Amino acid sequence: MGMSVTISAAAAEDTEQILKLQYLAFQREAELYGNYRIQPLTQTLDSLKAELATDTVLVARLGDEVVGTVRGNVDEDGTGRIAKLCVHPRLQGHGLGARLLSAVEEALTGHGGPTRFRLHTGHKSESNLRLYRKAGYVQVGGRTASDGVRLVILEKDAPQAADFAVSA
Repeated sequence: MGMSVTISAAAAEDTEQILKLQYLAFQREAELYGNYRIQPLTQTLDSLKAELATDTVLVARLGDEVVGTVRGNVDEDGTGRIAKLCVHPRLQGHGLGARLLSAVEEALTGHGGPTRFRLHTGHKSESNLRLYRKAGYVQVGGRTASDGVRLVILEKDAPQAADFAVSA
């Protein structure tokens, strides 16, 4: 009998597993850009603990193992900012990233009602761009991160309360 992956809010005791997963999952990105100083690889445990205290942090679990994670928050402008979506390399390509993205959008909608969602990824990260475009995101800009990687900024409108109405 196989186990199914569940998605839930991260707990303080998940911090080390999240950081290890993030380090593992972002190796491919670092290799793609020839840059091992990207922020997900240099984040400290204390910085992650601070995010856990202030942001919406979700984890995907397979049994007791954290196999995916994503973070988000709603800023003062009403933008739901989504970051550091990652899935264990052995589970990539099976829809877990899309499930995590949908789950964090839903969680942020319940906490502050964002008007739109925004995220970014590296300009060479075709699988990420494909995932985000399939989820309805469109490119709205770009910038160069402090580590030198060119980023693509993507957004989509958040559903409004009326969009959740169910008809009989």
